[in-house]
Amino acid sequence: MWQTIKQIPFWQKVLAGFILGASIGVIFGESATALKPLGDLFISAIKMLVAPLVFCAIVVSITSLGSQVSLKRLSFKTLAMFMFTGTLASLIGLTVGSLIDMGGSMELVTTEVRERHVPGFAQVLLDMIPVNPFASLAEGKVLQIIVFAALVGIAINKVGEKAVPLKQAFEAGAEVMFQLTRMVLQLTPIGVFGLMAWVVGEYGLSTLLPLGKFIAAIYIAALIHIIFVYGGLIKFAAKLSPLQFFRKAMPAQLVAFTTASSFGTLPASTRCTESMGVSKQYGAFVLPLGATMNMDGCGGIYPAIAAIFIAQIYGIPLDMTDYMLIAVTATVASVGTAGVPGSAMVMLSVTLGVVGLPLEGIAFIAAIDRIIDMIRTSTNVTGDMMTAVVIGKSEGQLDVQQFYNNQEADTIEESPQATTQSKSAS
Repeated sequence: MWQTIKQIPFWQKVLAGFILGASIGVIFGESATALKPLGDLFISAIKMLVAPLVFCAIVVSITSLGSQVSLKRLSFKTLAMFMFTGTLASLIGLTVGSLIDMGGSMELVTTEVRERHVPGFAQVLLDMIPVNPFASLAEGKVLQIIVFAALVGIAINKVGEKAVPLKQAFEAGAEVMFQLTRMVLQLTPIGVFGLMAWVVGEYGLSTLLPLGKFIAAIYIAALIHIIFVYGGLIKFAAKLSPLQFFRKAMPAQLVAFTTASSFGTLPASTRCTESMGVSKQYGAFVLPLGATMNMDGCGGIYPAIAAIFIAQIYGIPLDMTDYMLIAVTATVASVGTAGVPGSAMVMLSVTLGVVGLPLEGIAFIAAIDRIIDMIRTSTNVTGDMMTAVVIGKSEGQLDVQQFYNNQEADTIEESPQATTQSKSAS
């Protein structure tokens, strides 16, 4: 029995947990929320990994990439891809939001809106530098951890031979964290089961009906972006199979959908990109960076559609200038968005403030934010993996044969350290 279960591909286990959890939520209703601790356990275990995993992985990726490719060129191309897809995401959000009359005659009860502190752009830059790196690690401030780890990696490369022992220590630390990650990932199907049972049991299907058009608009825009933008870039930029990409990306997409956390999905997305043939060095560089800066769902699609929705509720007309401001703000504001549940609310308040829409409109969608956050996070994580594949292919950091190797994708949980260096890079 146990041997049979172990032979089931990982993505099928995750999908089974997803479907079974949703079914339990529908059948047992509010009673299914008792299964939430299973999901909480999974999320807590993943949060335990994030800070040390990101720190060690970034240092090792910088030190490894520094001797193989131009780090400056790789960084520039990665960031350029983030901005390009972010711009397209905001434009898709504006288009979908404009075509759907989401407001109608909806009457919602206003809830209290907590005042949020939204830092300016200069403050965001200042907050990237950790005053105390150890405090940043302890508090899980991932953006500061990434900056400090990148500086440490660059310094190790500059010191050269004298820093080899430290480099080897970080490599050993990274391998230990990878092994611990694989152990925690065995809980993924159970965690997904518990989270889906709680979400469906807590909200139910009838609760979503009053805001159905708004939710549908977010999901439609996100799916358009995932299928046509990400799939198109895989097809035409990387000249690879989009179907194969989405097949191998599915486990991470499901984890992102249920946890609603880009950082919480890092272990799963790391394994997925390894199964796609992306080198571990580049994957360890682009995925944590993308979890911080590549927020097409939270910073692009969501603020655009939500701003239009709130304008419709209050009967405030928007002109072309407003749409342009929304698009620009939504794209720029995505930089620095934290990859944790609920952070998109801050990005929305920035967008509403720029256009002059009432911030109390956030209250209308606060109750269903979790439902929306699930598809937002799936979009973000898919974009990170797409960038890893497309840019990795262009820089010789992708093994095409491994990308099409389905057997390895299914057994990677037993053998995740398979060499993924591109043949063209060797």
